[in-house]
Amino acid sequence: MTHRGGRDTSGALRELLEVAREREVTLVFDETETVKHNLQEGPGLEVCAAPSPDGVELCIVLGGDGTILTALRTFAGSEVPVFAVNFGEIGFLATLDPDGVREGFGLAFDGRFDTMALPAISLGRPDGSWSAFNDISVHRQAGRRVADLAYGLGGEEIGRVRCDGLVVSTPAGSTGYNLANGGPVLAWGVKGFVVSFIAPHSFTARALVVAPDDVLTIHNAAREDAAEIHVDGRPTSLLPAGQDLTVQFARTHALLAQLPGASFYHRLRERFGRLAR
Repeated sequence: MTHRGGRDTSGALRELLEVAREREVTLVFDETETVKHNLQEGPGLEVCAAPSPDGVELCIVLGGDGTILTALRTFAGSEVPVFAVNFGEIGFLATLDPDGVREGFGLAFDGRFDTMALPAISLGRPDGSWSAFNDISVHRQAGRRVADLAYGLGGEEIGRVRCDGLVVSTPAGSTGYNLANGGPVLAWGVKGFVVSFIAPHSFTARALVVAPDDVLTIHNAAREDAAEIHVDGRPTSLLPAGQDLTVQFARTHALLAQLPGASFYHRLRERFGRLAR
């Protein structure tokens, strides 16, 4: 899978094709990638395939966190690791940077990497359910009044906040929207998720870390305005006034590849710098 934006991945893709031929690895591309890169069927190259974990041993991503999240959702619940090269802005989920990709692809094809199981959170609504590996957020609609959101746990309402929105983040997603909200960073491996607020109109609104077995209920307490629901940063549906949605730890996980010896704290420092100076 490659970057859906304007970042050029053609050089890295050529390196990938060459290393795959040397290692006698078959690369599989779906229709979108086939057309994007003008690929032709040939030895060791399958094109216009349906995206599926069946028969796949490894997913290579050339892109940013958005593309990596798409790959994680595609291969969630399987044992297919996602090995990502950063072609985005921050690339916190990426395995390596674009320089030295040839050596990195060799490590990938040799299986010389560790894997981290990333948990998902699931969102439930009467009109369907979705899973996120970064975050689920509820926003006021553009041009509408500030959102009025109540949230509860264990059948108890914890609070009600007038705000621009509310974000529910996994540990992996806690360095994204949640961090921008001033919420706590959760190390990978922490069992739980964090709730934080976007521009709260309150002196008392505070981020909250939720236990993994608890179910969070979010209620749109507005009298008439619906709120937007985003899953991993993409608009998904609306939460009408007076209605609820539930968020909880999902049973599924996805495997993210890491170079041997890499750690969450090294990644945190590399992407964001020292937390204090």
